[in-house]
Amino acid sequence: MSADAVANHGPTAGEYINHHLRHLQNHHTPQSIADFSYINYDSLFWSVTLGLLAVFMLWRAASKATSGVPGRFQAAIEMIVELVDTQAKGIVHNATSRKAVAPAALTVFVWIFFMNAMDLLPLDLLPTLWEKAYAAQGLDPHHAYMRSVPSADLSITLGLSISVLLICLYYNIKIKGLFGWIKELFTAPFHAHSPVGIILLAPANFGLNLIEFGAKTISHGMRLWGNMYAGELVFMLIALMGAVGFSSLGGIGLWIGHVIAGTAWAIFHILIITLQAFIFMMLTLVYIGQAHEGH
Repeated sequence: MSADAVANHGPTAGEYINHHLRHLQNHHTPQSIADFSYINYDSLFWSVTLGLLAVFMLWRAASKATSGVPGRFQAAIEMIVELVDTQAKGIVHNATSRKAVAPAALTVFVWIFFMNAMDLLPLDLLPTLWEKAYAAQGLDPHHAYMRSVPSADLSITLGLSISVLLICLYYNIKIKGLFGWIKELFTAPFHAHSPVGIILLAPANFGLNLIEFGAKTISHGMRLWGNMYAGELVFMLIALMGAVGFSSLGGIGLWIGHVIAGTAWAIFHILIITLQAFIFMMLTLVYIGQAHEGH
């Protein structure tokens, strides 16, 4: 095969997937999944943009709310607000805390839904536009990486779960007092009724509480990331099936299968993106509710 043929051949399946899984970063070398020294500019841009859009949408609904018969937009927002408020009342029993916790949970739900919904855009739409913008600037479009689903980035989902952890620590201290919370760290869940027992069990209690905080935070973020990352991979595999069918007349059946499978998966994925946003919101309420209670 000539050098020109090699240079002009289309990407293989592995190259296609690897290209779509690369982030626009501050480094050019591929990152390991747990290396957080890299800054994913695309994830930051889309998460901030969608966060502002979520806040604007909620503000818009509140500013245009009427006491009469609501329109479709206001009715939809009211349903979401009522859903979150009902869940907050059942989990966080402190009415004062709910004034801040319920709006935070609502924002989390809408924000994550918007981030997840980016997965419903055509897979190559934004990356292709980004490549054309690169080429227009005289840059190599093969290095124009763009991932538009922030919730498929582990650094974003762990950032969200760590934020929830900080809120939980705040309410632990606010409700129980600093010394009361520190006492709970060393005396629960294995309670002792004698000074010797308290001293002997203190290291085990403290270690278990640290593990609990760490496990809840990591699982909280990784659950959302894992589901959205898997969904993104499925869309890539479906796109590859269509590309093979489109590139050859003999593969027209694969192209038709790509259209059918892509449509079916997108319809099913609407449920997934909504469910994952709801689960993250519910766990946020549960963890904050636990911060109001003692062991």
